[in-house]
Amino acid sequence: MTTDDDARATTEFRDVPEADCDRALDLTYSVFHLTPGDKTRHRHAGMLRAALRVGAYDGGQLAGVAGAHRRTLSVPGGQLPCAAVDFVSVLPTHRRRGILTSMMDGLWRRCAADAYPLACLWPSESAIYGRYGFGAATELCRMEIDSSRPLALRTAPDSRPLRLIDPAGAPARLAPHYDATLARRAGRFTRDESWWRCGALDLDGASMRAGQDGFGPAYVVVLGAPGETPGGYAVYRTRGPGGSGPGTVRVAELEAESGPAAAALWSYLVSIDLTSTVEIQGRPADDPLLHLAADRDQVRVTGQEPDLWLRLLDVRAALTARSWAAPVDVVVDLRDTVLPANAGRFRLTAGPEGATWEPAADTPDLSLDVRELASCYLGGTPLRHFAHAGLATEHTPGAVRRLDAALQTEWLPFTGENH
Repeated sequence: MTTDDDARATTEFRDVPEADCDRALDLTYSVFHLTPGDKTRHRHAGMLRAALRVGAYDGGQLAGVAGAHRRTLSVPGGQLPCAAVDFVSVLPTHRRRGILTSMMDGLWRRCAADAYPLACLWPSESAIYGRYGFGAATELCRMEIDSSRPLALRTAPDSRPLRLIDPAGAPARLAPHYDATLARRAGRFTRDESWWRCGALDLDGASMRAGQDGFGPAYVVVLGAPGETPGGYAVYRTRGPGGSGPGTVRVAELEAESGPAAAALWSYLVSIDLTSTVEIQGRPADDPLLHLAADRDQVRVTGQEPDLWLRLLDVRAALTARSWAAPVDVVVDLRDTVLPANAGRFRLTAGPEGATWEPAADTPDLSLDVRELASCYLGGTPLRHFAHAGLATEHTPGAVRRLDAALQTEWLPFTGENH
Protein backbone atom coordinates (compact mmCIF):
# COMPACT_ATOMS: atom_id res chain seq x y z
CA MET A 1 0.00 0.00 0.00
CA THR A 2 1.40 3.42 -1.00
CA THR A 3 1.21 6.11 1.69
CA ASP A 4 1.07 9.89 1.20
CA ASP A 5 4.66 10.11 2.49
CA ASP A 6 5.73 7.60 -0.13
CA ALA A 7 3.91 9.57 -2.85
CA ARG A 8 5.53 12.84 -1.81
CA ALA A 9 8.96 11.23 -1.73
CA THR A 10 8.58 10.17 -5.36
CA THR A 11 7.29 13.58 -6.51
CA GLU A 12 9.79 15.72 -8.37
CA PHE A 13 9.54 19.53 -8.15
CA ARG A 14 11.09 21.39 -11.06
CA ASP A 15 10.56 24.12 -13.59
CA VAL A 16 7.76 23.47 -16.07
CA PRO A 17 9.18 23.53 -19.61
CA GLU A 18 7.30 25.39 -22.31
CA ALA A 19 6.41 22.06 -23.91
CA ASP A 20 4.28 21.24 -20.84
CA CYS A 21 2.37 24.55 -20.75
CA ASP A 22 -0.70 23.05 -22.43
CA ARG A 23 -0.74 20.24 -19.85
CA ALA A 24 -0.42 22.82 -17.10
CA LEU A 25 -3.37 24.81 -18.46
CA ASP A 26 -5.51 21.67 -18.68
CA LEU A 27 -4.65 20.90 -15.05
CA THR A 28 -5.59 24.42 -13.93
CA TYR A 29 -8.88 24.40 -15.84
CA SER A 30 -9.84 21.03 -14.35
CA VAL A 31 -9.07 22.13 -10.78
CA PHE A 32 -11.07 25.37 -11.14
CA HIS A 33 -13.86 23.75 -13.19
CA LEU A 34 -13.34 26.08 -16.16
CA THR A 35 -14.21 25.57 -19.82
CA PRO A 36 -12.57 28.48 -21.64
CA GLY A 37 -13.08 29.42 -25.26
CA ASP A 38 -10.28 29.42 -27.79
CA LYS A 39 -9.49 33.13 -27.33
CA THR A 40 -9.25 32.79 -23.56
CA ARG A 41 -7.08 29.71 -23.76
CA HIS A 42 -4.77 31.42 -26.25
CA ARG A 43 -4.41 34.39 -23.92
CA HIS A 44 -3.78 32.20 -20.86
CA ALA A 45 -1.21 30.16 -22.78
CA GLY A 46 0.73 33.29 -23.62
CA MET A 47 0.58 34.47 -20.00
CA LEU A 48 1.79 31.12 -18.68
CA ARG A 49 4.66 30.91 -21.16
CA ALA A 50 5.89 34.33 -20.03
CA ALA A 51 5.60 33.44 -16.32
CA LEU A 52 7.89 31.77 -13.82
CA ARG A 53 6.66 28.16 -13.64
CA VAL A 54 7.14 25.41 -11.05
CA GLY A 55 5.54 21.98 -11.34
CA ALA A 56 5.07 18.82 -9.32
CA TYR A 57 5.73 15.67 -11.37
CA ASP A 58 4.62 12.29 -10.06
CA GLY A 59 5.98 9.49 -12.23
CA GLY A 60 6.09 11.85 -15.19
CA GLN A 61 2.52 13.05 -14.62
CA LEU A 62 2.07 16.76 -13.95
CA ALA A 63 0.22 16.73 -10.63
CA GLY A 64 0.55 20.38 -9.68
CA VAL A 65 1.61 23.73 -11.08
CA ALA A 66 2.29 27.23 -9.76
CA GLY A 67 3.27 30.26 -11.78
CA ALA A 68 4.13 33.90 -11.25
CA HIS A 69 3.79 36.80 -13.67
CA ARG A 70 6.66 39.26 -13.81
CA ARG A 71 5.02 42.56 -12.86
CA THR A 72 6.05 45.93 -11.44
CA LEU A 73 4.03 47.28 -8.50
CA SER A 74 3.77 50.85 -7.27
CA VAL A 75 4.79 51.23 -3.63
CA PRO A 76 4.87 54.43 -1.58
CA GLY A 77 7.50 56.60 -3.24
CA GLY A 78 8.42 54.27 -6.08
CA GLN A 79 8.01 50.96 -7.90
CA LEU A 80 9.32 47.46 -7.23
CA PRO A 81 9.43 44.16 -9.14
CA CYS A 82 6.61 41.93 -7.95
CA ALA A 83 5.86 38.29 -8.73
CA ALA A 84 2.10 37.93 -9.24
CA VAL A 85 1.34 34.33 -8.27
CA ASP A 86 -1.18 32.58 -10.54
CA PHE A 87 -2.20 29.18 -12.02
CA VAL A 88 -1.79 27.54 -8.59
CA SER A 89 -3.36 24.10 -8.97
CA VAL A 90 -2.98 20.61 -7.47
CA LEU A 91 -4.84 17.56 -8.77
CA PRO A 92 -7.52 16.36 -6.33
CA THR A 93 -5.72 12.97 -6.21
CA HIS A 94 -2.61 14.68 -4.80
CA ARG A 95 -4.03 17.07 -2.20
CA ARG A 96 -2.82 17.20 1.42
CA ARG A 97 0.62 15.87 0.57
CA GLY A 98 2.59 19.10 0.98
CA ILE A 99 2.76 19.60 -2.78
CA LEU A 100 1.56 23.22 -2.66
CA THR A 101 4.14 24.05 0.00
CA SER A 102 6.94 22.52 -2.06
CA MET A 103 5.85 24.38 -5.20
CA MET A 104 5.71 27.68 -3.30
CA ASP A 105 9.22 26.99 -1.98
CA GLY A 106 10.31 26.53 -5.58
CA LEU A 107 8.70 29.82 -6.58
CA TRP A 108 10.42 31.66 -3.74
CA ARG A 109 13.80 30.35 -4.91
CA ARG A 110 13.08 31.53 -8.46
CA CYS A 111 11.95 34.94 -7.18
CA ALA A 112 15.09 35.30 -5.06
CA ALA A 113 17.28 34.42 -8.03
CA ASP A 114 15.51 37.09 -10.12
CA ALA A 115 15.65 39.69 -7.28
CA TYR A 116 11.91 40.03 -6.69
CA PRO A 117 11.41 41.56 -3.21
CA LEU A 118 7.60 41.23 -3.39
CA ALA A 119 5.02 38.65 -4.39
CA CYS A 120 1.27 39.08 -4.63
CA LEU A 121 -1.87 37.14 -5.47
CA TRP A 122 -5.64 37.22 -5.54
CA PRO A 123 -6.62 34.14 -3.52
CA SER A 124 -9.52 31.87 -4.41
CA GLU A 125 -9.33 30.64 -0.81
CA SER A 126 -7.81 33.32 1.42
CA ALA A 127 -7.43 30.99 4.41
CA ILE A 128 -4.72 29.07 2.56
CA TYR A 129 -2.26 31.85 1.83
CA GLY A 130 -1.90 33.48 5.23
CA ARG A 131 0.28 30.59 6.29
CA TYR A 132 2.64 31.42 3.42
CA GLY A 133 3.10 34.98 4.71
CA PHE A 134 0.59 36.78 2.49
CA GLY A 135 -1.50 39.56 4.00
CA ALA A 136 -4.36 41.56 2.52
CA ALA A 137 -2.72 44.84 1.45
CA THR A 138 -5.42 46.67 -0.53
CA GLU A 139 -9.21 46.98 -0.21
CA LEU A 140 -11.80 47.11 -2.96
CA CYS A 141 -15.25 48.70 -2.72
CA ARG A 142 -18.13 47.77 -4.99
CA MET A 143 -20.66 50.54 -5.52
CA GLU A 144 -23.93 51.19 -7.26
CA ILE A 145 -25.52 54.44 -8.38
CA ASP A 146 -29.25 54.89 -8.91
CA SER A 147 -29.18 56.49 -12.35
CA SER A 148 -32.94 56.73 -12.79
CA ARG A 149 -32.41 60.40 -11.91
CA PRO A 150 -29.51 62.85 -12.45
CA LEU A 151 -26.61 62.50 -10.06
CA ALA A 152 -26.75 65.20 -7.41
CA LEU A 153 -23.24 66.51 -6.75
CA ARG A 154 -21.66 68.85 -4.23
CA THR A 155 -18.83 69.74 -6.64
CA ALA A 156 -19.39 71.42 -10.00
CA PRO A 157 -18.27 69.18 -12.88
CA ASP A 158 -15.26 70.15 -14.98
CA SER A 159 -16.51 72.07 -18.02
CA ARG A 160 -14.15 70.50 -20.57
CA PRO A 161 -15.82 68.41 -23.29
CA LEU A 162 -16.37 64.67 -22.94
CA ARG A 163 -15.55 62.52 -25.97
CA LEU A 164 -15.90 58.85 -26.84
CA ILE A 165 -12.71 57.52 -28.41
CA ASP A 166 -11.92 54.35 -30.32
CA PRO A 167 -10.87 51.67 -27.76
CA ALA A 168 -8.30 50.34 -30.23
CA GLY A 169 -6.39 53.61 -29.99
CA ALA A 170 -7.09 54.17 -26.31
CA PRO A 171 -3.89 52.71 -24.78
CA ALA A 172 -1.72 55.51 -26.17
CA ARG A 173 -4.22 58.15 -24.99
CA LEU A 174 -4.90 56.72 -21.54
CA ALA A 175 -1.47 55.45 -20.54
CA PRO A 176 0.02 58.85 -19.53
CA HIS A 177 -2.93 59.52 -17.23
CA TYR A 178 -2.82 56.05 -15.73
CA ASP A 179 0.95 56.20 -15.25
CA ALA A 180 0.53 59.39 -13.25
CA THR A 181 -1.63 57.47 -10.76
CA LEU A 182 1.25 55.15 -9.94
CA ALA A 183 2.99 57.86 -7.94
CA ARG A 184 -0.24 58.82 -6.16
CA ARG A 185 -1.57 55.42 -5.13
CA ALA A 186 0.42 52.37 -4.12
CA GLY A 187 -0.77 48.92 -5.12
CA ARG A 188 -1.05 49.58 -8.86
CA PHE A 189 0.73 47.71 -11.65
CA THR A 190 2.58 49.23 -14.55
CA ARG A 191 1.01 48.41 -17.93
CA ASP A 192 2.43 47.88 -21.37
CA GLU A 193 0.30 48.15 -24.51
CA SER A 194 -0.42 44.42 -24.51
CA TRP A 195 -1.76 44.61 -20.97
CA TRP A 196 -3.97 47.55 -21.87
CA ARG A 197 -5.39 45.73 -24.87
CA CYS A 198 -5.86 42.29 -23.33
CA GLY A 199 -6.51 43.22 -19.71
CA ALA A 200 -7.98 46.66 -19.09
CA LEU A 201 -9.86 46.92 -22.40
CA ASP A 202 -10.27 43.22 -23.34
CA LEU A 203 -10.11 44.14 -27.01
CA ASP A 204 -9.68 40.50 -28.06
CA GLY A 205 -12.80 39.39 -26.15
CA ALA A 206 -10.82 36.82 -24.17
CA SER A 207 -12.44 37.57 -20.81
CA MET A 208 -13.96 34.45 -19.28
CA ARG A 209 -17.28 36.34 -19.04
CA ALA A 210 -17.18 38.00 -22.46
CA GLY A 211 -20.60 37.69 -24.10
CA GLN A 212 -22.07 35.71 -21.19
CA ASP A 213 -23.60 38.49 -19.11
CA GLY A 214 -25.39 40.56 -21.73
CA PHE A 215 -22.90 43.43 -21.63
CA GLY A 216 -21.42 44.73 -24.86
CA PRO A 217 -17.87 45.75 -25.76
CA ALA A 218 -15.86 48.36 -23.93
CA TYR A 219 -16.50 52.07 -24.42
CA VAL A 220 -13.92 54.69 -23.50
CA VAL A 221 -14.86 58.26 -22.63
CA VAL A 222 -12.22 60.94 -22.02
CA LEU A 223 -12.42 64.42 -20.56
CA GLY A 224 -10.74 67.10 -22.65
CA ALA A 225 -10.49 68.48 -26.16
CA PRO A 226 -8.66 66.62 -28.96
CA GLY A 227 -4.92 67.06 -28.76
CA GLU A 228 -4.77 67.85 -25.04
CA THR A 229 -3.87 65.49 -22.22
CA PRO A 230 -7.13 64.06 -20.86
CA GLY A 231 -8.19 65.23 -17.42
CA GLY A 232 -9.65 61.80 -16.83
CA TYR A 233 -11.25 58.81 -18.48
CA ALA A 234 -13.66 55.95 -17.87
CA VAL A 235 -13.86 52.45 -19.35
CA TYR A 236 -17.34 50.97 -19.24
CA ARG A 237 -19.80 48.54 -20.83
CA THR A 238 -23.56 48.71 -21.16
CA ARG A 239 -26.52 46.37 -21.14
CA GLY A 240 -29.95 47.51 -22.27
CA PRO A 241 -33.17 46.80 -20.38
CA GLY A 242 -34.75 43.41 -20.98
CA GLY A 243 -34.83 39.87 -19.67
CA SER A 244 -31.46 40.28 -17.91
CA GLY A 245 -32.76 43.15 -15.79
CA PRO A 246 -32.72 46.94 -15.95
CA GLY A 247 -30.48 48.85 -18.31
CA THR A 248 -27.06 48.99 -16.65
CA VAL A 249 -23.73 50.73 -17.08
CA ARG A 250 -20.85 48.67 -15.69
CA VAL A 251 -17.76 50.75 -14.93
CA ALA A 252 -14.48 48.84 -15.16
CA GLU A 253 -12.12 51.76 -14.53
CA LEU A 254 -12.29 55.50 -13.91
CA GLU A 255 -9.40 57.87 -13.34
CA ALA A 256 -9.63 61.61 -12.81
CA GLU A 257 -7.06 64.29 -12.04
CA SER A 258 -9.38 66.21 -9.66
CA GLY A 259 -12.75 66.23 -7.96
CA PRO A 260 -14.39 68.32 -10.72
CA ALA A 261 -12.98 65.96 -13.36
CA ALA A 262 -14.41 62.97 -11.49
CA ALA A 263 -17.75 64.78 -11.16
CA ALA A 264 -17.89 65.28 -14.94
CA LEU A 265 -17.22 61.61 -15.66
CA TRP A 266 -19.69 60.27 -13.09
CA SER A 267 -22.38 62.68 -14.33
CA TYR A 268 -21.88 61.38 -17.85
CA LEU A 269 -22.09 57.72 -16.84
CA VAL A 270 -25.30 58.30 -14.91
CA SER A 271 -26.89 60.12 -17.87
CA ILE A 272 -26.60 57.31 -20.47
CA ASP A 273 -30.01 56.67 -22.03
CA LEU A 274 -32.03 53.49 -21.38
CA THR A 275 -30.11 52.67 -18.21
CA SER A 276 -31.15 53.09 -14.60
CA THR A 277 -28.20 51.61 -12.70
CA VAL A 278 -24.46 52.19 -12.69
CA GLU A 279 -22.50 49.23 -11.36
CA ILE A 280 -18.98 50.03 -10.22
CA GLN A 281 -16.85 46.90 -10.08
CA GLY A 282 -14.06 48.22 -7.91
CA ARG A 283 -13.08 51.52 -6.31
CA PRO A 284 -10.72 52.49 -3.48
CA ALA A 285 -12.25 52.82 -0.03
CA ASP A 286 -11.41 56.55 -0.01
CA ASP A 287 -12.93 57.25 -3.44
CA PRO A 288 -13.94 60.94 -3.70
CA LEU A 289 -17.29 59.84 -5.20
CA LEU A 290 -18.52 59.09 -1.69
CA HIS A 291 -18.05 62.77 -0.82
CA LEU A 292 -18.97 64.22 -4.20
CA ALA A 293 -22.49 62.80 -4.00
CA ALA A 294 -25.00 65.19 -2.45
CA ASP A 295 -27.36 62.29 -1.72
CA ARG A 296 -25.59 59.26 -0.30
CA ASP A 297 -28.77 57.24 -0.74
CA GLN A 298 -28.16 57.54 -4.47
CA VAL A 299 -24.63 56.08 -4.21
CA ARG A 300 -24.44 52.83 -2.27
CA VAL A 301 -21.45 50.76 -1.22
CA THR A 302 -22.64 47.25 -2.03
CA GLY A 303 -19.55 45.44 -0.79
CA GLN A 304 -16.03 45.87 0.55
CA GLU A 305 -13.42 43.15 0.48
CA PRO A 306 -9.68 42.52 0.45
CA ASP A 307 -8.23 42.81 -3.04
CA LEU A 308 -4.47 42.35 -3.50
CA TRP A 309 -2.63 40.08 -1.05
CA LEU A 310 1.06 40.87 -0.63
CA ARG A 311 4.10 38.87 0.49
CA LEU A 312 7.42 40.47 1.48
CA LEU A 313 10.04 38.12 0.06
CA ASP A 314 12.98 40.36 0.96
CA VAL A 315 11.92 42.52 3.90
CA ARG A 316 15.03 44.67 3.90
CA ALA A 317 14.78 45.47 0.18
CA ALA A 318 11.06 46.22 0.47
CA LEU A 319 11.29 48.51 3.50
CA THR A 320 14.30 50.46 2.28
CA ALA A 321 12.73 51.06 -1.16
CA ARG A 322 9.51 52.72 -0.02
CA SER A 323 9.06 56.29 1.25
CA TRP A 324 8.19 57.19 4.84
CA ALA A 325 5.84 59.92 6.01
CA ALA A 326 7.44 60.55 9.40
CA PRO A 327 10.63 59.62 11.26
CA VAL A 328 10.60 56.38 13.24
CA ASP A 329 13.24 54.37 15.11
CA VAL A 330 11.99 51.02 16.41
CA VAL A 331 13.36 47.55 17.06
CA VAL A 332 11.12 44.90 15.53
CA ASP A 333 11.06 41.20 16.38
CA LEU A 334 9.83 39.73 13.10
CA ARG A 335 8.52 36.20 12.62
CA ASP A 336 8.73 34.44 9.26
CA THR A 337 8.49 30.65 9.42
CA VAL A 338 8.51 30.25 5.62
CA LEU A 339 11.52 32.42 4.72
CA PRO A 340 13.84 32.32 7.76
CA ALA A 341 16.23 34.90 6.29
CA ASN A 342 13.58 37.54 7.03
CA ALA A 343 13.12 36.47 10.65
CA GLY A 344 14.87 37.96 13.65
CA ARG A 345 15.32 41.19 15.52
CA PHE A 346 15.95 44.30 13.43
CA ARG A 347 16.16 48.03 13.92
CA LEU A 348 14.09 50.08 11.49
CA THR A 349 15.33 53.65 11.20
CA ALA A 350 13.25 55.54 8.66
CA GLY A 351 12.03 58.97 7.67
CA PRO A 352 11.61 61.26 4.68
CA GLU A 353 15.32 60.86 3.86
CA GLY A 354 15.16 57.06 3.56
CA ALA A 355 15.34 53.93 5.69
CA THR A 356 17.66 51.26 7.05
CA TRP A 357 16.78 47.78 8.34
CA GLU A 358 19.65 46.19 10.22
CA PRO A 359 20.04 43.31 12.71
CA ALA A 360 19.78 44.45 16.32
CA ALA A 361 20.42 42.96 19.76
CA ASP A 362 18.31 45.51 21.66
CA THR A 363 15.05 44.73 23.42
CA PRO A 364 12.26 44.82 20.82
CA ASP A 365 9.71 47.62 20.75
CA LEU A 366 7.32 45.50 18.64
CA SER A 367 6.74 41.86 17.77
CA LEU A 368 4.76 40.79 14.73
CA ASP A 369 4.55 38.31 11.87
CA VAL A 370 5.66 39.06 8.33
CA ARG A 371 2.01 38.57 7.27
CA GLU A 372 0.91 41.62 9.27
CA LEU A 373 3.89 43.64 8.06
CA ALA A 374 2.83 42.87 4.47
CA SER A 375 -0.68 44.17 5.16
CA CYS A 376 0.74 47.43 6.53
CA TYR A 377 3.46 47.86 3.91
CA LEU A 378 1.49 49.81 1.27
CA GLY A 379 -0.21 51.99 3.89
CA GLY A 380 -3.61 50.32 3.63
CA THR A 381 -4.03 48.83 7.11
CA PRO A 382 -2.78 50.57 10.25
CA LEU A 383 -0.65 48.38 12.48
CA ARG A 384 -2.83 49.36 15.44
CA HIS A 385 -5.64 47.23 14.00
CA PHE A 386 -3.45 44.15 14.37
CA ALA A 387 -2.29 45.23 17.81
CA HIS A 388 -5.92 45.59 18.92
CA ALA A 389 -6.59 42.09 17.58
CA GLY A 390 -3.63 40.61 19.44
CA LEU A 391 -1.73 39.88 16.22
CA ALA A 392 1.06 42.39 16.96
CA THR A 393 2.56 43.07 20.38
CA GLU A 394 3.72 46.49 21.53
CA HIS A 395 6.51 46.23 24.11
CA THR A 396 7.35 49.95 24.21
CA PRO A 397 4.40 52.34 24.67
CA GLY A 398 3.85 54.48 21.58
CA ALA A 399 5.82 52.23 19.21
CA VAL A 400 2.75 51.22 17.22
CA ARG A 401 1.59 54.81 16.90
CA ARG A 402 5.01 55.96 15.67
CA LEU A 403 5.29 53.21 13.09
CA ASP A 404 1.75 53.90 11.87
CA ALA A 405 2.62 57.58 11.38
CA ALA A 406 5.67 56.62 9.35
CA LEU A 407 3.76 54.13 7.16
CA GLN A 408 0.87 56.47 6.42
CA THR A 409 0.10 57.52 2.85
CA GLU A 410 -2.08 60.38 1.58
CA TRP A 411 -4.17 58.01 -0.55
CA LEU A 412 -5.12 54.46 0.38
CA PRO A 413 -3.51 51.82 -1.81
CA PHE A 414 -5.71 50.36 -4.51
CA THR A 415 -5.27 47.71 -7.18
CA GLY A 416 -8.58 47.23 -8.94
CA GLU A 417 -7.37 44.64 -11.45
CA ASN A 418 -6.86 40.90 -11.28
CA HIS A 419 -3.47 39.78 -12.68
